[in-house]
Amino acid sequence: MNGGRWLGAGRRRLGRQRAVSVAVAAVLSASLVSAFGFPATVASAHAAEAGSLRSEQSATARAAATGRPVEVLEARSAYSRTMANPDGTFTLTQSTTPQRVKTDDGSWQNVDPTLVRQSDGTVEPKAAVVHLAFSGGGSGQKLIRMSNERGALQLGWPGSLPEPVIQGATATYPDVLEGVDLELTATREGYREVLVVKSAQAAANPQLERVRLTVSGQGLEILPGRSGGLRAVDEDGNTVFDGPAGLMWDSSGGAAAGGSRLKAAAASPQGPEGQRNATVPAPGDASAEMPVQVERGAISVQPDLRLLRGKSTVYPVRIDPSVGLGASERSVLSSDGDRFWQFDGDYGVGNCSRLGPYYCDVDHTNRMYFEFGGTKLSGKQVIDATFRAKETWSFTCDPKWVDLERTNNISEGTRWPGPSVLDHIGDRNVSAGRGDLCSPDQPDSWIEFNDNPDEADENLTASVRNLAAGKFSRLTLMLQAKDEGDPAAWKRFDDNAELQVVYVPKPGVPSSVGIIPGDGTTAYCNKSQSDPLIATRVDPMAQARVQTQVKPKSTEEKGELQAEFVVQRGDDADWHQVWSDYRPKPGWDPDETLEKVRMDERADGGLYRMRARTQSHWTYGTKSGDLWSAYSSWCYFKIDSTAPKAPQITSTGIYAECTANVCEGKGGPGIAGSFALKPNAADKDITAYRWRLLTQKKPTTTPGSAITIQPTPSLAGTQVLTVQAKDVRERWGDPAEFVFKVANASGPVGTWHFDDGAPGSTVTTAKDTATEGSRHDLTLYQQTGGTAAGWSVLGRRGTADYSLRLNDDTTDPARQTGYAAGTGPAVNTADSFTLSAWVLLTDDSANRVVASAPGANDSAFALYYSSAYKKWVFNRSATDAKTGAVYIRSLADTANPPKEVWTHLVGVFDTQGDADRTNDTIQLFVNGRAQGQPVKLYSTSTAYTPWTSTEGLQIGRSRTGAAYGGSFLGRVDEVNVWQRALTADEIRQDARLESDGVAATELVAYWDSATAADGKVSEFTSYALGSMDISATGAVADPEENELHLDGTSGYMATTGPALDETGSFTVTADVKLDGAKFAAMPVGQRAQVFGQATPDGKESSWALWVEKVSADGYLWRFGRTATDATGKVIASASVPSETSAELDTWVQVTGVYDATEEASGGYGNTHLYVMDAEQAQEGGASFIALEQGGGEIAAGRGRAGGTTGYYLPGSVDEVRVWAGAMSADQIRIKALGAPGDE
Repeated sequence: MNGGRWLGAGRRRLGRQRAVSVAVAAVLSASLVSAFGFPATVASAHAAEAGSLRSEQSATARAAATGRPVEVLEARSAYSRTMANPDGTFTLTQSTTPQRVKTDDGSWQNVDPTLVRQSDGTVEPKAAVVHLAFSGGGSGQKLIRMSNERGALQLGWPGSLPEPVIQGATATYPDVLEGVDLELTATREGYREVLVVKSAQAAANPQLERVRLTVSGQGLEILPGRSGGLRAVDEDGNTVFDGPAGLMWDSSGGAAAGGSRLKAAAASPQGPEGQRNATVPAPGDASAEMPVQVERGAISVQPDLRLLRGKSTVYPVRIDPSVGLGASERSVLSSDGDRFWQFDGDYGVGNCSRLGPYYCDVDHTNRMYFEFGGTKLSGKQVIDATFRAKETWSFTCDPKWVDLERTNNISEGTRWPGPSVLDHIGDRNVSAGRGDLCSPDQPDSWIEFNDNPDEADENLTASVRNLAAGKFSRLTLMLQAKDEGDPAAWKRFDDNAELQVVYVPKPGVPSSVGIIPGDGTTAYCNKSQSDPLIATRVDPMAQARVQTQVKPKSTEEKGELQAEFVVQRGDDADWHQVWSDYRPKPGWDPDETLEKVRMDERADGGLYRMRARTQSHWTYGTKSGDLWSAYSSWCYFKIDSTAPKAPQITSTGIYAECTANVCEGKGGPGIAGSFALKPNAADKDITAYRWRLLTQKKPTTTPGSAITIQPTPSLAGTQVLTVQAKDVRERWGDPAEFVFKVANASGPVGTWHFDDGAPGSTVTTAKDTATEGSRHDLTLYQQTGGTAAGWSVLGRRGTADYSLRLNDDTTDPARQTGYAAGTGPAVNTADSFTLSAWVLLTDDSANRVVASAPGANDSAFALYYSSAYKKWVFNRSATDAKTGAVYIRSLADTANPPKEVWTHLVGVFDTQGDADRTNDTIQLFVNGRAQGQPVKLYSTSTAYTPWTSTEGLQIGRSRTGAAYGGSFLGRVDEVNVWQRALTADEIRQDARLESDGVAATELVAYWDSATAADGKVSEFTSYALGSMDISATGAVADPEENELHLDGTSGYMATTGPALDETGSFTVTADVKLDGAKFAAMPVGQRAQVFGQATPDGKESSWALWVEKVSADGYLWRFGRTATDATGKVIASASVPSETSAELDTWVQVTGVYDATEEASGGYGNTHLYVMDAEQAQEGGASFIALEQGGGEIAAGRGRAGGTTGYYLPGSVDEVRVWAGAMSADQIRIKALGAPGDE
């Protein structure tokens, strides 16, 4: 069977047969009609026109002006394009094969895999969606190199290569072994590699008994794939390239005969002129599957020797493992066991069997599958959806019914009968592709599926809307004949199908919601009814900044939005609405517009609350609708027109008030200002002032009628000082604001990223990359055998980062002597300074020094782990004494920090800007949190004096008693020193480890069910956590489908954690499918845990992703955190639920984020939940400021709560991952969902 046209010859089999992942080699003809009815040449002209006018007028505006769709060029990709429509909607068209390629200069061109010799000797395709280079001959080390923005894969041939012969997209290397040619064929998404064994004599070569290629990845790791394939994954665990199991076949089928289309052989193994395409089997060829073996630094396949050297084998024999991009997924499954993963060209659907004079090689039934991702639809309201497949052949001129069904997801391991059907999408009674064999002529034709309003069971738009909402991860659509027993219903469809979606951006919860209580310009939101904002105007102003649900990725898609304001009163009765309004009025504004509206006069003395939401409106054809976001939190205020008016603020220090035209930065973070406060001219009885900078959490109250205050800004940039006056009646009044700008602070005087060398490198210098002061490079002292100091792949910044590796030998102290050191002081330790570092401790049996600054006998400071205190410590020595040294310490709040995890440490020495040693302090910060109060050095020891270190900064050791010791065991990364005391806000900012405003994340644990074997699921990263053990009962691994089935009674997988320092920020994700039947049988209120970490006492989950049954047919995803005391009693908890019910019986990716640096009620720390890449609204209860460190079991499929272990998950788990660092929605889309280009 060949998946398609009716054949006149059979195929004999040897072993399991399947087609392999191949990409389309042909370029779409310019005569093809585009999705919007324009020929491709016309569409290109429109695109050029759009580009030329882009700076003058947006696509949305031009579409409205011209009355025709205009492309949004910013949103174009290889697989998709977006059109702005005249009615304000957008249409996204996603294709299953690449339609265009972006060039280095940013322009687009047609896909063209034709090979061209390059100036460096390599051979490359003219235009493909991956960067692909074949060897030009010579050394086989660089046979193939394939890369994109996420990494590179290189394969090598174990020997020299002749110069290739180039023909079209194929490079042939003749006689790489005697009688064996090597053919490399470029495709639009990857390549095909075929060894052509030309004779029985050549087949006897023992080198063919195992074909082995060297393999390496830059930013990628090579792992086994489904069903004997392979995959290259990036440093976040996402598949970048993949390939199926290898396939070999002989030539016993021969070339197919020509003739009419009815009698012609399948197009996929035939060239455009009816010639044999040697990269895939022809009808009748004997074939065998070859699982790919992934070894260290190599991949290999073992050809089936019965086929390679069989008596009935017809040569040449071809041997083929292939690798492709895998950006989209498509497949044809056959009832006879064949599967055509990533099929190329047109393939058949329906029953292929003997009918009259026509017959297939083997009777069979085919079903065709296409899969689409939803990341480009995140935050969009789907209005209409159309699926299009191109019919290229029909057995009869009479129309026959073809069905479109939504199914579960597919993979290269999916076999007949295919995934379960989830929903009926639609059907069409059509016939196309027979050409002039019919009257009238029936050319190839796009068959469109769009919901028929008269048929309630057609659900394409609803399904795509759920995809956009993140209810499931992928939309898989199956084409099948309605009557699979009717040979006359046989049809063929092309590999390029399209999903067209009409949408508008969804509105999101507005930001900057608040009340302007008087005549000022700053809005405030007091969220406590017991402490309402005092408004001295009876008509205060409400404000809100309208938002789209997801930050627009294009400047075109900002929405047409309004802000709706609602005010309720609660002092005269139960809370009831008394006023509402909206802005703009009339009209609509784009995302991020700040809307303001003055209320009608309210009752003096009344207690009120206000909230806002974003509204949008859409019109499409005869349809129209309104969309609303959730409401913001309530802002409470009280009207008191006789309360004190806004006081007067005058700067008497270095900071100057900003005006409309001038706002000059002065001072800096940590530098206090001076401001004189006095009553408003209308007030005579002021007794105190309450004031704060808006970057500060709590106000300060200072008594007096006319006073001077000295607030200290903690961050650079624009600051607002807000002040309220209090009168003799104890009433706080209208706030006054003073806006000023704080100059940028001085940067680090030393920065060491420790990314100077890769593991095994001979580089021994860590460069100081700071830009202030002089440079102090560090030298790595590797000591014993050159192994005690080096470079590690465990880098805190994530992808392609490294760190300093120190003393991996934990058994022999004599071999624990590696360190890094400079030649001169990096910082003046007698003046204020700050040192920060990311550390990963592997051994806590002795003191472990992160960094120190030595003098002649001692160290001016040391940042270290103390085995006596069992805590992190930052200390200063009172003097540089050889004996009788006195140490003054700032200790961490909690003992027994976790090992093998990244922790952010900061030590601050503050002289308070003067020469008085009696007010000098030190303080330790862990993961951005201050530990205790600043320690006053002189008060602790009168021997203290601020002395200066005379030697270079030491990383990994310190000097005490004139001798070095305290060797650090583990990893050190991202060390910075500043010649000033950083503020607490700056330290929290440093803990985020941001680059261009984006926090760094590092994958620290990854378990993939595809690796399940011998009762274990392997862990992917280089960190310390091991494999997860699969429970003895209730869990069944299905490596072909890359999932672990869990029965909901006893099945799970687990290992011993923790994976993280949970007092810092982190992200966790799981790919999960819920068993609908078993969840339906669960009682309401029951929860099932997807992925979580137990608390050390084993009674609760320190963090967890779970699903909870909230009604007979309602299920909510949740991410939460729990803290317990020494007895196991819960002392704090927080969680975020999903906004809509969880989807059952399909794959969904859920992600939890804990941001330890985010401001929350009472402190810092917030939880976030994402379903796919859509953040779920926080409805209160999301803040988690407690310090909790998990320990013990980390598990998928069961968890702990209420002192009970259980909460088993009925469903399936694919993979679970953990990162250090808090991800944003964009990072989740890229790192967790693996969709960097929104393809």
